[in-house]
This record gives sequence, C-alpha cells and structure tokens, in this order.
Amino acid sequence: MSIIQEYRHIEAEIEALQKRLESLGGDDRLQKELEFEEKLRNLLGEYNKSLRDVIALIDPPASSGKAKVTTQEKTKRRARSTKVYTNPHTGERVETKGGNHKVLKQWKSEHGSVEVESWLQG
Repeated sequence: MSIIQEYRHIEAEIEALQKRLESLGGDDRLQKELEFEEKLRNLLGEYNKSLRDVIALIDPPASSGKAKVTTQEKTKRRARSTKVYTNPHTGERVETKGGNHKVLKQWKSEHGSVEVESWLQG
C-alpha cells in the first residue's frame, strides 16, 4: 500500500470514528452513565475510598483475587462392584474391583481377554 493510500484510509477511519463519537455524545444512556460515574467518583473522594475498597466491601471473594467459581459439588464416584472370576481349568478364583489384578492379567495373557471375561460370575 502506498503512503497516500494509507493516509486516505486512516483519514476515512478517523472520519467514521468522529461520526460514531458524535452519535454517542447525543445518546441519553451515555449521559446517564457519565453522570453516575461523576457522582460515584465524588462520593468516593468524599469518603476517601477507592474502587477496590468498594469492591472489597460489596464482594469480598472477588477482592481477594480468588473469585468464587460456581462449580457443582464434586459428586462421589460410584463404588465399584466386586467381580468374581473362576478359572475353569484350575478352579482358581479371583475377586477384584478393577482389571489391574496380577492373576487376572496373567490369565488374560494366557487365554485371551474375551475368554477370561466369560469366566465372570454374576
């Protein structure tokens, strides 16, 4: 982009922003907010307080930097049920709540996972 194009582009942006500023200047909502801000700052000055003091007064957790995050209470995990496997070849019995049992792993490596799962007793 040449310098003259950049200049005209910036000039157009400034003009658009000035129009936006003028339209906001006539907005009643802006006037009310500016009035509120001015009154609030005067009140803070009268009592020698800062915005942080007001926030700490109104919302203490937010002022400590540890804003309370709304999370659901941690739900307790459902207790695992005990599974009983009986090896039909040896008659050996294994009771476990998980699949990380030493003997169960050995059986699965020897006989296959599908066959060992068929040994599960209801």
